[in-house]
Amino acid sequence: MATGKDRQKQLAREHYERQMQRRLEREQKSKRNAIIGSTVGVVIVVGGIVTAVALLGGNDPATEAAASPTAAPTDTAAASPSAATGPKPYDAATGTCDYVKDTAGGQVKDVGMPPAKVKTTPATKTMTFKTNQGDIVVELNNAKAPCTTNSLEFLAKKNYYNGSKCHRLGSDKFPMLQCGDPTAKADGKSQDGSGGPGYVMAEENLQGAQYKRGVMAMAKTQAPGSTGSQFFLVYGDIGLTPDYTPVGTISKGLDILDKVNKAGVIADMGDGTGAPKQTLEIKDVTIAGKS
Repeated sequence: MATGKDRQKQLAREHYERQMQRRLEREQKSKRNAIIGSTVGVVIVVGGIVTAVALLGGNDPATEAAASPTAAPTDTAAASPSAATGPKPYDAATGTCDYVKDTAGGQVKDVGMPPAKVKTTPATKTMTFKTNQGDIVVELNNAKAPCTTNSLEFLAKKNYYNGSKCHRLGSDKFPMLQCGDPTAKADGKSQDGSGGPGYVMAEENLQGAQYKRGVMAMAKTQAPGSTGSQFFLVYGDIGLTPDYTPVGTISKGLDILDKVNKAGVIADMGDGTGAPKQTLEIKDVTIAGKS
């Protein structure tokens, strides 16, 4: 029969477990916010990095990381397309993607809309970022993320990313670098993370998605169907929920990300993220198919 002392130990253990669960939930929420992003200045990564990246989303914060990924910034993402009215996923029967106008606001670099008709072959395509620090090469998963790959290829051909700077660094606690805002200055003063192409698409390849070292994923806001042009490059392991399109794997350039991370941030936004001290500027982007 349990004694009073046993009961006290059980209550203490249950109290401790509840504290740990709440702590875990807070940490997960913080990571999510840092990668969310939005095109209007999310404070996440995918968003503004959380919100900051809003656009590991669109505005700062990649994700909810990256708007990014959101790591996130601390802005608040504006309303984005809902599941009911937002873009539809890839239609395998017709081989088409659904790109729709982004109504969330934010700065737009308008280069038009990607063609709706896409092909899932070749299964992979090689994306090369020419940067001031060297080349970063990503093997894109065209078979599982055809709409995202098609959008990236379209933007690359339009020189959309040329001259843009990666604007949010998550450091060791949130190991990702958010990029893809064509208006970002990454000077630690500007409200980066709100720039986008003026259109959004549905998320892809989410089943079993994990954001480990070497993954390139798309930033978005907290709303579904809010993936735009911002993305986050993961140089550690991030325990995010599978909400951000993992579009490819980095095959070259992780040492560049490690170098940027080592240099740190200009100013911590209060969530462990900020504009990187070591500037990473995208000079040119090319994408080639692989048989």
